[in-house]
Amino acid sequence: MKSINLGGSVPLTKACALLVASAGLAACNQSFDEAAMRTEARETTAAATSVKYVTDAQGNAVEASPLSINFRLSNVGEQGPEPSIGITSNGCMFFPALERVMRSCDYGESWERVDDIFSQPVTFDPYLWVDTATDRVFNIQMGLLTHTWIAWSDDDGSSWLANPYDQGPLPVNDHMKLGSGPWTEEGLGIIGSELPLYDQAVYFCFNKLLGVFCYTSLDGGATFPIGGQIVGLATTGGGLHGAITTAPDGTVYVPPRLGIPTLIVSKDNGLSWDTVTMGLDVGTPNPRKNSEVGTDSQSNAYHVWVGEDQGVYMARSTDSGKTWDEKSLRVSPRAVISSTFPHIDAGDPGRIAVAYLGSEDKQFFNTPDIDSQPWRGNPHTAPNDTTYHLYVTYSLNALDDEPVFHTVQISEDPIQRGSICISSGDCREIGGSNRNLLDFNDLHLDKEGRVYIAFADGCTGSCAEGGSAADSRDALGTVAILESGPSLYAEKGTVKPLD
Repeated sequence: MKSINLGGSVPLTKACALLVASAGLAACNQSFDEAAMRTEARETTAAATSVKYVTDAQGNAVEASPLSINFRLSNVGEQGPEPSIGITSNGCMFFPALERVMRSCDYGESWERVDDIFSQPVTFDPYLWVDTATDRVFNIQMGLLTHTWIAWSDDDGSSWLANPYDQGPLPVNDHMKLGSGPWTEEGLGIIGSELPLYDQAVYFCFNKLLGVFCYTSLDGGATFPIGGQIVGLATTGGGLHGAITTAPDGTVYVPPRLGIPTLIVSKDNGLSWDTVTMGLDVGTPNPRKNSEVGTDSQSNAYHVWVGEDQGVYMARSTDSGKTWDEKSLRVSPRAVISSTFPHIDAGDPGRIAVAYLGSEDKQFFNTPDIDSQPWRGNPHTAPNDTTYHLYVTYSLNALDDEPVFHTVQISEDPIQRGSICISSGDCREIGGSNRNLLDFNDLHLDKEGRVYIAFADGCTGSCAEGGSAADSRDALGTVAILESGPSLYAEKGTVKPLD
């Protein structure tokens, strides 16, 4: 998109990361003075102002009045591949631009860096989580593969505490995720709900060589004493997995990255886990990225993933994850013939928003891809002239027998030109690595039901004006913010327009 990286200090290098691993935090002599941590105001940009497609559960056009949906864009002024986002009750949003924690309390009009010496100064995997029940902000950074550094703030990023953490007998962890949710009346909830340490259960999951490992904290994320490897289907696929989601009734969902759409589910705050599968009618592509679960205010669950035909699909559960739709619903319109990075959140029952990167370049379907094979829509091998945009699909009746989906193409110019590396062991050098976007984006709501989408923009400057795949190697941290449109909480009606 037409945006400019407005600065910030130069990122620390991987060589510096090696020093940190061997010599401690002082090795790089990182300065965290207040002047260096503030950034200039960022210009926000108007984005899509109308719904492009109104479709049914098969992705086909239907006769229905389109919703009025209007987004604005704000770049954080820093590189931000595989971003996450969280919003506190004060309206401050947090975005991890690699090792930097960026904060905006004015809907993206300005951003400032708020991490301090208690946060790890380098990263090999960033992640951020806001516990909306307590407003605790978690900054999670992976140091090499040796440890994970978890820092947290209870005052909107003004100050931080931290704990270098790695659980298990081997110092290898990757693709870490953190989440939180209410204590239940079973298992660990019997203990956690009686302790005066923290109001919510905090979960930490990662893959350690093989399998998914998940742990539960009783003290708000300072320590994670209980947990281990989840044995079963989740041990396949190298243990890669998506974000942790917790429903209001305390049910926890972790989606492993498998050939069959699958969820690992806990009803006792992580003491035990069950596995459920779905989506046999649409499958998944190979290679593939993570799926994700959203839960609404009544603990209905919505699981989204990319199907074998490269559309975004969904299965629903209205009994807290016990049973799921046998027939998958297509969320993305048929016109979107390639997609990746699906993310979802929900407000009240049936009110959902799903974000994803997608392409409508059907003219390239079955033409030679970058491997000189007929392209079948997988972004991993997309022809160099393919363009990907940011989409969001809303539904306000997603639990109905015949739900209606309203899709907006948010980005006017491409987010990526050419292929997107889906399998990290098989990335390509096309003017630089096509792994510039890394592994995921993110979507969350604020207390008003306003949607925020965090993504990395891979096509800026001359690329946005009409460049090539070789020019599409940026990863500018960007947020799409609902400027006006429906709240995902029914009683709110429409969100208040941004000033």
